Amino acid sequence: MNKKILVLPGDGIGQEVCDAALPVFKALELPVTLTIGNIGWTCWEREGNPVPESTWEQISSVDAVLLGAITSKGKEEALQALPLYLREKAGNYVSPVIQLRQRLGLYANIRPVRYIEGERKPFRCCVIRENTEGLYAGFDFKGIPTTIADWLTHPNIDKYGPEEVGWSVRLQTRFGLERLFTTAFEYAKENNYTRVTFADKPNVMRESGHFAKVIFDTIAANYPEIKADIHNVDAVALWLVKKPHEFGIIVAENMFGDILSDLAAGVMGGLGLAPSANIGSDIAYFEPVHGSAPNMAGKNKANPAAMFYTIALLLEHIGFSDAAIKINQAVDSVIREGRTVTYDLGGNATTQQMAQAIIHTLRKEYTNNFASIITIGNELLSGQYLNTNLQHISNYLLKQGYKIKQHQVCADDIHQIATSVIRRLGQDALIVVCGGLGPTPDDKTREAIARVAGQTLEMRDNIWVGIQQQLKKLGVYCDSSDQVQAMFPTSANIILNVAGTAPGFSLNVDGSKIVVLPGPPSQMQLMLSEEYSISPAVGARELNYQWTLIGISESKVGMLVNSFFDDVECDINYLWKAPYVIVQVTTPADLPLSEQKLTDFGFMFDGKLVSNCQTTAMEKLKEEYCIDWCTDDAELQEYLRIEYPVNYTQKPLSVSVTASPSIQTFLLDGEILGKMTLTTIDNDGCEHSISFPCNKLLLRQVIAEYAAWSVMCARTSKDEI
Repeated sequence: MNKKILVLPGDGIGQEVCDAALPVFKALELPVTLTIGNIGWTCWEREGNPVPESTWEQISSVDAVLLGAITSKGKEEALQALPLYLREKAGNYVSPVIQLRQRLGLYANIRPVRYIEGERKPFRCCVIRENTEGLYAGFDFKGIPTTIADWLTHPNIDKYGPEEVGWSVRLQTRFGLERLFTTAFEYAKENNYTRVTFADKPNVMRESGHFAKVIFDTIAANYPEIKADIHNVDAVALWLVKKPHEFGIIVAENMFGDILSDLAAGVMGGLGLAPSANIGSDIAYFEPVHGSAPNMAGKNKANPAAMFYTIALLLEHIGFSDAAIKINQAVDSVIREGRTVTYDLGGNATTQQMAQAIIHTLRKEYTNNFASIITIGNELLSGQYLNTNLQHISNYLLKQGYKIKQHQVCADDIHQIATSVIRRLGQDALIVVCGGLGPTPDDKTREAIARVAGQTLEMRDNIWVGIQQQLKKLGVYCDSSDQVQAMFPTSANIILNVAGTAPGFSLNVDGSKIVVLPGPPSQMQLMLSEEYSISPAVGARELNYQWTLIGISESKVGMLVNSFFDDVECDINYLWKAPYVIVQVTTPADLPLSEQKLTDFGFMFDGKLVSNCQTTAMEKLKEEYCIDWCTDDAELQEYLRIEYPVNYTQKPLSVSVTASPSIQTFLLDGEILGKMTLTTIDNDGCEHSISFPCNKLLLRQVIAEYAAWSVMCARTSKDEI
């Protein structure tokens, strides 16, 4: 059935985020009709009414309203914005948001928040605030009239008199609280939340607090399957920051809920990510909560993520749950990738660019093939041992189709290990932890992972029997301390270790698979290759392209390559390995680079392209020739020394080479940086000169490569002639 949605872009950045995000409806091919309406500050300036009657007529005929952003200003500023003929008849400016809530009976503001990225345990909770009562009810006064002066008393009033007093009433009715609490529990039930927390201040607001508590307890009794509790709002604020994963639904009166919902948005990642819904009657309205940000309007910098998440919330409300999931996954993916995000997320993408990246991601099947590797050990941090495990695991995972997002090295410390794992939960499909599974007191990994999973360590008797048998075969004394190697988190699956006594294990936590392996490389490598320890990444494989360039700056390569691949879906990485710039491009397996694109890349770097892999000029030259370098410069001769195997049978090639300035002159110069020219002439008469910037500290590393490249250029030119 076709659904009708009224879009009210509003003011400030509202128009920009709407323009950027609305194409998502077309991309999803949903049976939805969009209508555009007017609301907000420009309507007020034009006709003295921020919600025109024509807009109310449109609202009455749709299934839901999508609001961009609304600008609200103070009483005096609002009056000054009107033309003179409207000032007397327009009346006071009333926020369109308040008008919508009151006229449509939208008594509940719903602000779902969840983990997207960051250094915390994944969470999912929701703040539901009352929209019509509490401190927002509108009972806000200046001055104390004589009719109430006998009961509204305070010693401070006498200092300046009753006219210099401002006061508000916190209105709470049984009717309002019953429907609010019922909505909170029903929302929890429908969305699989197991806890509802009422955030209030009953220890200070004793009468209204107790009144609300009695009603809350009565409603809660109808939902015995849901844990219900009441806490002071300040305590809830503290724990919402520290442990948001422990909450489900947080329900509060308007003022407390307003504060907590923005705090929750901050925990989520900022107002640029936060959606909201206002419900109560048949017609609900949905809006991102970032406001109109008038100072940012027109700059194409606003984060469109909140609008996309808001659209997902709207679609779920009107029955398109699958589409809502797709939008959420696409936005999550773009944010976690971090490549095309706006300034508030650490990027430099425009509103439109980020929105287009989200919609492009939406069209692909969602897959998470990210992985992180955490190696454990004080000895790795001290530099006593080379961390070969990190390299081996990375290479293995790349072959299995994973994208490595992060490497970490941790000390033998439970808190540090646990925190490092938590930082990657929910973002990576796979987290590999290596080391710290032995029987000695400094082996802390299993305890850290149990803490992450919220599970206890339990003894696996069959594993303990196997460990004892292994030790007996080895003729090694079996101590009671070895038992710790047979202890695992409750839900762990065991990965057997045929080459040692410490088994590994795996378990799933908050959407990530954690694989834990022992540190000894020989044991780890055997266990890593076991089929059941790490399955290949789900989703399409990728194609990798590499080019090795010489004699060109990294910045210029970056400028040319980024522009060259601007119309291609790919990841681009650069590696400076003096004297080379290595360009690495990765594309989806179903979108390979065309032959024409590959040819054009070679033309773009003509004379600078050494190889279509990471093969260097010297390696290529040695594949074909046995070089005899001839020079009168003793230092240069030393730098060009090559040792060949005794049975090396490649074609001999004699090359005369000179350096200007000489190596000795260059090294005696007081400057670290300089420029050098090499001239090579081989026994076939092929001559070439090459000039290059040079760093004394890297001279030995680069001069042989430039000499080899000079020979190759000379011989290539001869072949072309």
